[in-house]
Amino acid sequence: MVGAALGISFLVMLLILGVPMVAALVGSVAVGLFLGGQWALVMPQSIINGMSDYTLLSLPLFVLAGVIMNVGGLSTRLFDFAHSLVGWMRGGLAQVDVLTSIFLGGMFGSSTADIAGTGSITIPAMKKAGYKADFAAATCAASSGVGPMIPPSSPMILYSAVTGTSLGALFMAGIIPGILMGLVFMGVVFVLARTRNFPRHGDLSLPEIWATFKSAFFSIGMPAIIVGGTTIGVFTPTEGGAFGVVYAIAVSMLVYRSMGVRDVYRATLAAVQLSGELLLMVGLSGALGVSLASAHVPEALAQMIDAITIGDSMFMRLVALMILAIIAGMFLDPLIPVLVPVILPTLLAFQIDLVHFGVLMVMAVVIGQLHPPIGIALIISGRIAGVDQVQVFKANIPYFIAIILFTLLLMAVPELSTWLPNYMKD
Repeated sequence: MVGAALGISFLVMLLILGVPMVAALVGSVAVGLFLGGQWALVMPQSIINGMSDYTLLSLPLFVLAGVIMNVGGLSTRLFDFAHSLVGWMRGGLAQVDVLTSIFLGGMFGSSTADIAGTGSITIPAMKKAGYKADFAAATCAASSGVGPMIPPSSPMILYSAVTGTSLGALFMAGIIPGILMGLVFMGVVFVLARTRNFPRHGDLSLPEIWATFKSAFFSIGMPAIIVGGTTIGVFTPTEGGAFGVVYAIAVSMLVYRSMGVRDVYRATLAAVQLSGELLLMVGLSGALGVSLASAHVPEALAQMIDAITIGDSMFMRLVALMILAIIAGMFLDPLIPVLVPVILPTLLAFQIDLVHFGVLMVMAVVIGQLHPPIGIALIISGRIAGVDQVQVFKANIPYFIAIILFTLLLMAVPELSTWLPNYMKD
């Protein structure tokens, strides 16, 4: 127990000092296993085992497909299509931002990638149209939370690898909550647009909708085919990722002619860098989990949660676990590979549905990225808009309240997450 406590304390200290997550994990795992006398035998094998899950093969493929979509201009065409659908409304550009995230979020798979891909388009457009910079950044940061929920989702891939949960079931479980979350954000924009008298931008034009739809047809086809194919079982998520890469390259180079061989090379380098960092964190989190399990930390956590909850209420246990996850998510990025191995035995002991909790963990990731002290989504969107993190957080409060209430709804009504995978299984 002493080794585990020192390992966790060392991890927290390194993160406070601003040490990168990978280096902090290496240091904490080394301390925990070294003091426990298991260093030489356990750590290398635990890291290898953590990175050897077949499910993780889909991660770099989906990351690469998303990068190519952005570099190849497919995301810009989807933005134009979304603009033709809702851009005419009061506060229309903010609505366009949310709708674009629904279209593209599944392909980018993470909040940070979504902000980098769509924020560079939507935030300058909103500022040019007269929206306040902090509101533009807050809207982009909040809407980016839709991305990790809609398949293919990088956090869900990581969760599947750590817990052994079916990735296909997780993908299906995220579809309804992801769409609902996007609609919730659009509702927030609608209310803010009315109360703050946001400007309108033109009128609804059916010819424009048709023209932008034709232009974005192949861009729409990519997420539709991948999500549909993995949902009905035409191909596995890994095969879907490979298809997405080939499809994105073919459309960008042969149909739109917006990308060359050098662009593919640069996109591949960016995807390799991001994927390598994530995979290494997964391996290190496996070693961290072994260290904590040997010190009986999961059992102590289960006993603590059981002690503070009233009766055998599953909802209250979920509340306790989510509070822990959200607080951890404010400091840890990424959250899932670090926290889930620690709480997995607790989830199994309480017989919590791992598919349902996977969706809740993604929500915890999103909430953590929208809240200081780290708030990576606020930082990135603020940099694009030219405002600081505190200003973005203040402007983000209406969205933050909405996402907290939506998370409580998902906890109280698990069928929102579990109905579709159960229906497809039957």
